Amino acid sequence: MIDVVREIQLLVLAVMLLLGAAAKFTDRSINGQGPAGLLPVRFHRPVALLHGGTEAALAVGLLVLKGQPGNIVRGATALMFVLAVVTLIQLRKRDPEMGCGCFGGLSSEPVGWRTITRAGLLAVAAVSTVGLPVSGVTALLGSASAHAIVLGAEIVVLGALSPELKEIAFRLTHRTPCELRQVPLRRTMARLRASDLWESNRATITSAEPVDLWRHGCWRFVRFAGRRNGRDVDVVFGVPITGGKSGVRAVIVDAETGTTLVGFGEVAGLSRPDRARGGDGAARAPYEAV
Repeated sequence: MIDVVREIQLLVLAVMLLLGAAAKFTDRSINGQGPAGLLPVRFHRPVALLHGGTEAALAVGLLVLKGQPGNIVRGATALMFVLAVVTLIQLRKRDPEMGCGCFGGLSSEPVGWRTITRAGLLAVAAVSTVGLPVSGVTALLGSASAHAIVLGAEIVVLGALSPELKEIAFRLTHRTPCELRQVPLRRTMARLRASDLWESNRATITSAEPVDLWRHGCWRFVRFAGRRNGRDVDVVFGVPITGGKSGVRAVIVDAETGTTLVGFGEVAGLSRPDRARGGDGAARAPYEAV
């Protein structure tokens, strides 16, 4: 029975690590969670990806390696969870309001003893697998009813120690309004550059990158410098935040007078005061939302 408990830990650890890695890879929130949140913002995403990559590599090793290579991976997994316990304790003291980041943006609840206990139990589980002659895949293929019973009991324990389940339930029942939804700029730019309006106005645009960006409700607005009929213009695109049927919209505005020269798509009736531009008495009139 002891060997059954030890073997099932290989599968539990691998699944937990893969879930953690997947959550970090797919999390696009701008708020750093866990220890990465203590670093400058520009390091949040790289550190999360590095952490997720390490977890994924360890998970694969737990599943396919045995013998001495397998023991090295299992020891490294145990060490990672021991370090996680120490880090979580320090994080709780330093910033009691910060989440652990164990599962990306799902781990937004402040670090508590449940999270620390979970990391400790996973460290013990990793230690118990050292010396097993089988790999995780072999243990899975040779599993029996005893393995299923142990696995079920462990799922219950880990579920009780996982505040992320509450966050998952909340997200399933409460959809974030598009006005508050965090959408990466990269996704907005990809949608813009794939649109017909982008292609039809590329010849007008003279700046390689946007000169201004802002959010208004469910839209992100992107302004490029351009030139049309010998005059400097601003090409302003409106890109919807949601993935609904609303398409990209655009206006071309005279850079000097602020006059709308041409519009593409339905006018939304929103406005944003233009930033004051210096020097030559340039226009300060508001842009009409696209």
